Amino acid sequence: MKHNYLKLIVILFGQLLTIMDIFIINVSIPSIHQSIHASNGEMQFIIAAYLIGFASFLITGGRLGDLYGRKKIFNIGLIFFMISSIACGISSGAAQLITSRLIQGVSAAMMSPQVLSMIQTLFPEHEERTKAMGWYGITIGIGTILGQFLGGYFSSLTIFEESWRLIFLINIPICLLAVFYSLKQLDESKTEESQSFDVWGVLVLSTGLFGATYALTDSEKDGFTIQNILLVAVSACILMFFIKNQKDKLKKKRSYLIDFKLFQYKNFNLGIIAVSFFFIMLDSYFYILSLFFQDGLKMSPLNAGEIIVFQGSGFILASVFSIKFILKYGKKALIVGLGFIIMILFFQILFFQTSTDFYLLCLLLFLHGVGVGSIIPSLANIALSGMSEKLMGNASGVYNTFQQIAAIIGIVAIGSVFYYFLGKKPLIQDYHNAFSAAVIINILCLVFVMAAVIKVPANVLPKRKN
Repeated sequence: MKHNYLKLIVILFGQLLTIMDIFIINVSIPSIHQSIHASNGEMQFIIAAYLIGFASFLITGGRLGDLYGRKKIFNIGLIFFMISSIACGISSGAAQLITSRLIQGVSAAMMSPQVLSMIQTLFPEHEERTKAMGWYGITIGIGTILGQFLGGYFSSLTIFEESWRLIFLINIPICLLAVFYSLKQLDESKTEESQSFDVWGVLVLSTGLFGATYALTDSEKDGFTIQNILLVAVSACILMFFIKNQKDKLKKKRSYLIDFKLFQYKNFNLGIIAVSFFFIMLDSYFYILSLFFQDGLKMSPLNAGEIIVFQGSGFILASVFSIKFILKYGKKALIVGLGFIIMILFFQILFFQTSTDFYLLCLLLFLHGVGVGSIIPSLANIALSGMSEKLMGNASGVYNTFQQIAAIIGIVAIGSVFYYFLGKKPLIQDYHNAFSAAVIINILCLVFVMAAVIKVPANVLPKRKN
């Protein structure tokens, strides 16, 4: 079993890179903007390109792992992530950086489903798997904090010009270490199927997801223009065609990309509902919090970043201790955790004011991080529990795709509510009203998550027998 934990550390390197590179660029945007003379629109898509590539190819990455080997696809993802990181680090213009970030996102989509799949196969017993998923949650917390810290640190270095390039080049030693130990430690696992890969399915699905995520991401900047509405509609039609095409292929026993037997698992459906509403809440919350702190409360980026570190610390701490609570109390621990987040959000509505002491803000965000860290690891555990190894990669890809699409929807939809209440010439009270309205919607999302968790069968998160 100890040997399996060494393997867990290796695959969590991949998860660390995936999360870190979502956040590492945010603090570096002003430095990059000045260095490569990009327009505001180009800067927006330097950030978004990674998420678009990531969300569009997660299902493909999961299926590739099932068919050709999870270790093999994990390593291919690591290698291309390193190459695209080098391309990002030496980019001379916005177009090159956007393209490299897109490839980086696709590479992350090759790695990420393998992480969840291999955790499920390495730790088939509930207790050990729960502990492993706790470390998965800790890795997400570390990646979030480390990404923002390194982004700010490297961008502020004055020892040479364009130090922002280090935010991408730092991935090289991490990737090399991960590939070396992956080849040495990991065992190969895949399904026994002899089917070929569904290339046509990949093209159709990726086109539909790419169009939808592009339109949603662009709507964050320009709103729902006619072009974006049409693109969403066309993407929806493409995705409906994809679903029909896949069902036909399954009936005819031809190669497919998604096995819809996934959705016959009650806990998988409940896990998808829970993670979707949770990430609609979580990513929109981070988005509006940054706007509220810096534009509304007039905090410096440094102070806002310090508070986020407190939040991430709470996340990591909770990921460690939540393991014991989940094993002891089962899903009741999750219900209590969700109720705790709701309570903290109500406190934030009451106390997030210009006159609020800085340390009270830090405390409330630390406690919010504690609540979030107690929930996230178990959501994947719910969705993938009891899944056959044949469907594991497929399930991981679908789960991660719903998570990423939900995050984008949350930013766009709840961000729009925030801006609506803000008005055109906002005062500090308008910022508080807008924040409160957005957080109330976040709370409603958590109520839906709680309803899904309540319906999860008791045997999915069983209590440890004394």
